[in-house]
Amino acid sequence: MGRQLRRQSPALLIACTALFAALGGTVYAAAKLDGHRIKVKSLPGNRLAPGSLPANRLKPGAIPADRLLPESIAGAKIETATLGQVPTAVHADSADSARDAQTALNAVNAIDAQRVNGHGAGCGGQTRYFAGACWQVVSSEAAVSAPTAALSCATQGGELPEALLLAAFSQQPGVALTSGDEWSSDITNVSGPELFGVVTVSSSAVVNSAIYTAPHHYRCVIPLLS
Repeated sequence: MGRQLRRQSPALLIACTALFAALGGTVYAAAKLDGHRIKVKSLPGNRLAPGSLPANRLKPGAIPADRLLPESIAGAKIETATLGQVPTAVHADSADSARDAQTALNAVNAIDAQRVNGHGAGCGGQTRYFAGACWQVVSSEAAVSAPTAALSCATQGGELPEALLLAAFSQQPGVALTSGDEWSSDITNVSGPELFGVVTVSSSAVVNSAIYTAPHHYRCVIPLLS
């Protein structure tokens, strides 16, 4: 039998040698081949096993958005500076701009703007804010009776001032009552059953009274304009 082994044909020996060389080369390639030895674009994506390529090896923008699965990227991983403004935020900015513009408009059209129950309010032209209302700075041109003066103020949405407040208002800078007294809204008794008097205030802030039919100047107190 030993003589038979020694007499193997040269072709068989060559074939065995080639087999061993091929197997050895495969093992060597498996041990020596890594990612650094792969040429760029030489390996198609469909030949990669899932999870075999870490995300930090990808270049920015290498994967288009339409290739990502829904909810595959968490919000914390997204750079917010790359996102545009969402529609809700656009509407919010528009609302803020509209509100700011309206506030500015109210400020332009109002004098001595105030806040009433959290709402913006102010006094119109020729009036000044005092004691929670808008007081006319200039008295009436004509002297009229007390009922006529009260009616005029009512048509303007206001009323005659109280006597003591009128006296206090007369002491404000730039305010001067008309000489000859001005009407107030206070009533007082006078002689006679059919007559009543109305309290007046002089230019020196002295409180007097006069028959309601007597002619006097007046000024109105108008509520704050919203």
